[in-house]
Amino acid sequence: MKIDGGCLCGHIRYEAEVDPEQVALCNCTDCQVFSGSAFRVGVPTQDSNFKLLSGELKTYVKTAESGGRRAQVFCPECGTHLYSTSTDEGPKVYRLRTSTATQRDLLPPKRQGWMQSAQGWLKDLPSLPGVEKQG
Repeated sequence: MKIDGGCLCGHIRYEAEVDPEQVALCNCTDCQVFSGSAFRVGVPTQDSNFKLLSGELKTYVKTAESGGRRAQVFCPECGTHLYSTSTDEGPKVYRLRTSTATQRDLLPPKRQGWMQSAQGWLKDLPSLPGVEKQG
């Protein structure tokens, strides 16, 4: 599936080819902190299937509890996180943040990981009262 997207301020624009069946939700504590939420949702794409259309990206390398290193790539202007990838040499797999895709409503998660870190209150979301938009 061809997608396009970008950051909040518009500095970054991209297009990519992804498989919607590979969308996954991550509950790890790093994803919670990076997203400012309870989880992140991502979809993998080969670096050869990703095209940066505008802007320059900034990278922060995070060393995980396991000792593994992941490059966290984001917009240097507004801080929108675009993807993560390995720091190894050679071809890369980018884990694109589906929230940055124009087609995000067509990319629901098919599975989730790091359940040991999942916020317990997530199961109660359907019972919370809601409003359609801010008044």
